[in-house]
Amino acid sequence: MTTPVGSSRGARINPKSKYLKSELVFDHPEGLDEAFDPLHPTTYLLEYPKKIINRIDSPDIPTDFSVNPYQGCEHGCTYCYARNTHAYWGLSPGLDFEQKIIVKPEAPRLLEAEMRKRNWKPAPIMLSGNTDCYQPAERHWKITRQLLEVALKFRNPVGIITKNKLVLRDLDLLKELASLNLVHVYLSITSLDEKIRRVLEPRTVTGRQRLETVRRLSEAGIPADVMVAPIIPGINAPEIPTIIEAAAAAGALNAGMTIVRLNDAVADVFKSWLHEHFPDRAEKVLNQIAECHGGSLSDSRFGTRMTGEGNIAESIKQLFRQSVRRHLSGRSVPAYDLSAFRIPEERMQLQLDLF
Repeated sequence: MTTPVGSSRGARINPKSKYLKSELVFDHPEGLDEAFDPLHPTTYLLEYPKKIINRIDSPDIPTDFSVNPYQGCEHGCTYCYARNTHAYWGLSPGLDFEQKIIVKPEAPRLLEAEMRKRNWKPAPIMLSGNTDCYQPAERHWKITRQLLEVALKFRNPVGIITKNKLVLRDLDLLKELASLNLVHVYLSITSLDEKIRRVLEPRTVTGRQRLETVRRLSEAGIPADVMVAPIIPGINAPEIPTIIEAAAAAGALNAGMTIVRLNDAVADVFKSWLHEHFPDRAEKVLNQIAECHGGSLSDSRFGTRMTGEGNIAESIKQLFRQSVRRHLSGRSVPAYDLSAFRIPEERMQLQLDLF
C-alpha cells in the first residue's frame, strides 16, 4: 500500500543498511547512477510478529515494557535514534526510515493474548518505545486505538509518547483510562520556533498545536506531561525555559528531557541535514554534541547516554531544572493503579463463536 507524499522529508540521504552486502540503486539507461528521489511515496509493509510486548532492560527508561505498532516513522525527525533499527529489516536508516513503514496489524490481538496468560503481571506498557504510535500511518490503520481498547478491556496501564495531535481522536478511550488512573500522555516538544520545527521535524504538527493538545488533554482530566527532547546544543537549547513555561500554562503536570546523541547511521543523516540547513554553525553544533558525550557523537553508556556529561550538558540540565522548579513546582502525576487489572470473561465471545 502506498500514499503520496505531501511535504518534504527529514533525511537528505539514504545510507545502506550495515547488515546488507548489497544495496538497491537507480540507474539511467546509460548506466549512470541517478540520485534517490525524496518524493517517492510512502510504502506500508505488513509484518506479523509472534509477540508484540518488548521488555526494556535499560535503567535509563522508567518502564519495563513497550509495544511498537509501527517501525519507521513518517515524521522525518533527523535526530531520531530509532532510525538505526530499520537496518535490522534490511532497510536504510535514512529516507527508507521515513518512506517504508512497517505495520503490525495483529498487534492488538497479540497484546490481548499476552494479557490473558496466567504469568502476565499488570505493568505499565509504553506506546511506543521506538517510533511514534500516532504518526500519519495511524490515521488509516488505527492500531494504536485498538491497543488502547485492549488496555481498557483488561484495565492495564499504558503510557503514550507522541508529537502528533492525532492522540485527541482517542479522547473517549483516554478519558475512561484516566478515570481509572491507567494512562499518562507525554507530548514531545522540541521547538516552538517554526523555522526550526519545519526543517527538524518536517512532517509533524507545530509546537503550538502540541501545546494545544496538552491543554485539551488536561482539560479532559488526562495526565499530560511534556518531553523537551532531544535538546540540541546550538539549535534548540535556549528554548528550554520558554517551552516549559508554555507547557505549564497549558496544564502539563511534569517535564522530562534528553540531550541528542547520534549513534551509528543517525550521525550521517544528522550531519547531512545540519550542513544543509545550518552551515554557519554546523561544526560548532557537532563539537558541542560530542562534548556532551565524552568526545563522541554517539553514546551507548547507561546513565549518561540520555542526559550527557561535561560542562555543556550540565548547563543544559541546570537550565532545565530551574525552569521546572519555576513553572511546574507543586504539580505531580498520579500513580498508575495496578490493582485495577482484570481478565474479562470470554463466555460471550465463545457463544458468538458458536454461530
